[in-house]
Amino acid sequence: MSTTDNGTVSAIKGADGIITISFYHPAQNALPANLLQKLTESINEAGDDPDVKLIVLKSEGDRTFCAGASFDELLQIKNKEQGAAFFSGFANVINACRKSPKIIIARVQGKAVGGGVGLAAAADYCLATQFAAIKLSELAIGIGPFVISPVVTRKVGLPAFSQLTIRAADFQTAQWAKEKGLYNEVYDDIATLDNALNELAKKLASYNPGALNGLKQILWEGTDDWDLLLSERAATSGKLVLSEFTQQALQGFLSGKR
Repeated sequence: MSTTDNGTVSAIKGADGIITISFYHPAQNALPANLLQKLTESINEAGDDPDVKLIVLKSEGDRTFCAGASFDELLQIKNKEQGAAFFSGFANVINACRKSPKIIIARVQGKAVGGGVGLAAAADYCLATQFAAIKLSELAIGIGPFVISPVVTRKVGLPAFSQLTIRAADFQTAQWAKEKGLYNEVYDDIATLDNALNELAKKLASYNPGALNGLKQILWEGTDDWDLLLSERAATSGKLVLSEFTQQALQGFLSGKR
């Protein structure tokens, strides 16, 4: 397990070749820079491990899957270089999922906001509970979901992405997310979700690794330019986070006034 002042990341590999990468942060599983770095490293290491056949990506707790970017850390950004570096953390996680030779299944037990939606979209297959509503709140704080937009749009399409972005204050239901393609399966509760996840993971781990790798390449065709694209998007977000509007909005959210 990797532990930081801002949460934990653990990677547990089973004898069946299934590795479970999980993250935790006390602020509703938000993602500060250190946690994003540890997630990227864990995904890369799992992809390079010849004994790993399948990656399961999850968060701890029974409620929120991921609250997205750490607002506390966003307020500490003082220049565009720091801003680009922070948002590159999300780009790095997405690209690690994209380039991993292993199929990644996401387990979404609760609400996903902002970068959390991007994390779910970066998986190759996604299982969720009925409580896993989603929201892209970035526009409401003066930035946009620029880094995650390619991966989210790839899953749900431009019309659904537009709805998520423009309705920045509104949650969309897990069933909506399933209908649009973000979630592949939705279950009534965590216990049922975990049973289905375990069954699917074991089945996939028994398949030909070469076939799984070939499928992975097909699933991500046409994304070879994402290293540069997401880096450019991170720079855009890094500039916007410095605006007076965004700084005031973040302060307002943290103080509970907005």
